[in-house]
Amino acid sequence: MKKKLIVPFVAVLLILIIAGAAFGKTLLDKYSYSTEQADLDEYFHVSGDRLAIILQDARIEEQALLRNGVCYFDLDTVHAYMNEVFYADRGEGLLLYTDALGTVSAGLEGNTGEYIDRDGTQDLGHPVCFVEDDVIWLAADYVRMFTNYSYEVFERQVQVYTAWGEAQTAKIQKDTAVRLKGGIKSPVLRELSANETVEILEQMDEWSKVKTSDAIIGYVENKRMDEIETIRETPVADYVAPEYAGYEMEGKVCLGFHSIGATIGNTTFYERASSAKGMNVIAPTWFSLCDELGNFRSFGEASYVEKAHKAGLQVWGVLDNFNYRNETKESVKEYEVLSVTSKRQKLVNGIVNAAINLGLDGINIDFEQIASDTGIHYVQFLRELSVACRQNDLVLSVDDYVPFHFNEHYRLDIQGQVADYVIIMGYDEHWHGSGDPGSVSSISYVTNGIEKTISEVPAKKVINALPFYTIVWTTNGAKVTDEYLTMNNTPDFLKQFSTKPEWDETTCQNYLEWNSASGFKQVWLEDADSIRVKLNVMSANEIGGVAVWRLGYGTDAVWELIRAYVEF
Repeated sequence: MKKKLIVPFVAVLLILIIAGAAFGKTLLDKYSYSTEQADLDEYFHVSGDRLAIILQDARIEEQALLRNGVCYFDLDTVHAYMNEVFYADRGEGLLLYTDALGTVSAGLEGNTGEYIDRDGTQDLGHPVCFVEDDVIWLAADYVRMFTNYSYEVFERQVQVYTAWGEAQTAKIQKDTAVRLKGGIKSPVLRELSANETVEILEQMDEWSKVKTSDAIIGYVENKRMDEIETIRETPVADYVAPEYAGYEMEGKVCLGFHSIGATIGNTTFYERASSAKGMNVIAPTWFSLCDELGNFRSFGEASYVEKAHKAGLQVWGVLDNFNYRNETKESVKEYEVLSVTSKRQKLVNGIVNAAINLGLDGINIDFEQIASDTGIHYVQFLRELSVACRQNDLVLSVDDYVPFHFNEHYRLDIQGQVADYVIIMGYDEHWHGSGDPGSVSSISYVTNGIEKTISEVPAKKVINALPFYTIVWTTNGAKVTDEYLTMNNTPDFLKQFSTKPEWDETTCQNYLEWNSASGFKQVWLEDADSIRVKLNVMSANEIGGVAVWRLGYGTDAVWELIRAYVEF
């Protein structure tokens, strides 16, 4: 009887043991910590000699390169995250860095470590840069010579810091692991030892997102961390950029553009300057880019400068990119000049030498309709020109459109660093040939132009240029034609009408419209009333001064207003 009872009992016991073991395994599987190791190549998305870039506290899409133990970043990455001043001339095989003191250069092809700075030829000890698969790579330590940033290379990643602030850190209590995701079953990225310090990036209920000392970002259980504190990060300040010690006139600038289309135009100096009350700078339009080699034609005469100096005026010669083209109908492509270092430097040296030989006080750059693909080369031209001007005690001013998204490549922010004055051409809101009747310079257009500019350029460097002209528009069906009307000719123009212009509060201009045999006509006048409002806006924004386009178009009443503005 006992034997019969024992057999079923043993069977039941075995079943319970097996069930218990299965249940225990289930519990163990559920609550035990996974030891599965994550594939770090896959985690960092790297292979071969590539390094993931951890910028601040996140991996970015771009990657670095580890070549012969040296870390390299591609030029686009350097521009985007570290320093946009580096300039590559692929055609002439040069890598340039231009700051306030001059240009440091290195060869792009076959570079073994040599670069040329102001003290001569130097050797980095390994290639400064190289080109591979049409990508330009820069040595990280070369970039660091000109940039406040830090980097540290690990096995598959490089940690980069470009900014420093506060960070929250914690100490690991006991050996644990940093995991790919929050959860004990998530693959292990790296083992963590007791007393290691991690940076807490995001704290949750049970797990926190952390970064290890070797820039691995993952998750650690909160119960494994203590001694949480907020620390102040120590910034890197290895590079102190030379200051652009610019020129600043005492008081406001009052500049008059003197339009000169031939050397005979220089004889009109007294005629143009005599009525310009308050003017302290005259800018003759003497120089114009004339070919794609870096040459320009000149109407400059030293005797003109001598007359201006005797009259108490500075002379800033204007270099433009359109007058020669308009005069000769010959094509001159700025890109072909500005994108080639030897041509660009020829232009810089040529205009500076011309200024010195003529006795000029400054150079004014008026390059209009620059294409977006030329922008980076134009900016490099201004950098290089600013160095040459500073070395030769020449004032550098640059003319610009009212800023909009489509002319951002003119880079007002950089001009605000390298130029002494930035002149906003506060006109041509509606321009000759646009087929769109409207004000040449409404008050909102002027105000927006000034406010946008001083958000990127120090206000004391900003000059707003006023129009001494307007446009008479004629609309006949779908056809729109126009003609210029200068301010000094406006009184005679208005005598032909019995009706008087009415003040338009929206544009802050006197407005007149009428029907004629040729069509419906409209004109938004520039006169003492409109100029007074513009000058008030300029005063309120405390900018560096005023310019006018152009001498010979103004009236005594308007010049009196300008004189009062300058002397206030």
